[in-house]
Amino acid sequence: MSKSEIQRKPAELLFKDELATLVKADKNKAKPRGWLISPESVVRFILGDANQNISAKFVGERTTIERCVVALATNRALMLIGEPGTAKSLLSELLAAAISGDSSLTIQGSAGTTEDQIRYSWNYALLLAEGPSEKSLVPAPIYQGMSKGKLVRFEEITRCPLEVQDCLLSILSEKLLAVPELGEGNSLYAAVGFNVIATANTRDRGVNEMSAALKRRFNFETLQPISDIKSEMALVKRETSKMFAEDGIALELPDNVIEVLTKSFHELRQAKSMEGQAMEPLSTVMSVAEAISTGYMAGLYAHYYQSGKTVPGHIVHGMLGSAIKDSPDDRKKLLQYFNNCVAKRSGENWQNLFEARSLLFDAN
Repeated sequence: MSKSEIQRKPAELLFKDELATLVKADKNKAKPRGWLISPESVVRFILGDANQNISAKFVGERTTIERCVVALATNRALMLIGEPGTAKSLLSELLAAAISGDSSLTIQGSAGTTEDQIRYSWNYALLLAEGPSEKSLVPAPIYQGMSKGKLVRFEEITRCPLEVQDCLLSILSEKLLAVPELGEGNSLYAAVGFNVIATANTRDRGVNEMSAALKRRFNFETLQPISDIKSEMALVKRETSKMFAEDGIALELPDNVIEVLTKSFHELRQAKSMEGQAMEPLSTVMSVAEAISTGYMAGLYAHYYQSGKTVPGHIVHGMLGSAIKDSPDDRKKLLQYFNNCVAKRSGENWQNLFEARSLLFDAN
């Protein structure tokens, strides 16, 4: 498969030229052993630097990113926690791409995740034919990260059973992975550069609460939702434009659509209107990521069915799917928002959004 056919390029491939620029600029700078670029350049790669033509890829406080980078330079792993849609996975990918040049060593946590998917498993045909050997061993992300000296991403770690989480204890404290099947004394020692970035959804906390022992091996960093509406609008515009460009579609959401989309999602997320009116909160989190997805859907709807002219009313097509995924009752709450807040606002944009509310009734 050619690079142009990849549906979603990893960060190290998507921003290959930017990383090359930073590597060149770091030629004489001090950096932790096993790192591709210096901590200063990692921050530049994530937050952007106009002087070096480095694009901004994440919206957040610089001090937060700096703490994350410094944490990974220590012997402790990094834990990113936050509400859904706060770009925890994106940040972990960017950190891995900048530090190791590889974000592909990823474990997706779930109730079905096993230790074999984290550490290593076996090619059972070879195992039966030749017995346990390095040839029959199938390395999982942790094994690969330790042997190559790279960062490993562990997504949604609290969704894994406690006993599966705790297989990381000795790995994180001793930087050692025992492989008893290969015989006594056979162990894998982590190469310089190895570490772990884990993420956890605050709405999942308590599902499989981490043990105190495992928590002590992480530096915790909480990511907050974007509070500045202008920054949120700029992010939605940038990301939707990028998605249309990747599809080969010459389309950009109009500013009026971006404004209505971002403000309505912001209000629904905060359960409070711009006028200060309190609303019944939705069960789901109307995150910035959901707003981007809704804007993308609105643009595609207009492109394929409305000759490319996107209007605020097209937002409702994607808004419904974002709002009712956790509870059907959220449809009623969404209608209340339209009737109590959107209906009272003047201006063609908000009225166009209000008139599209019929889709909330028509949807099954």
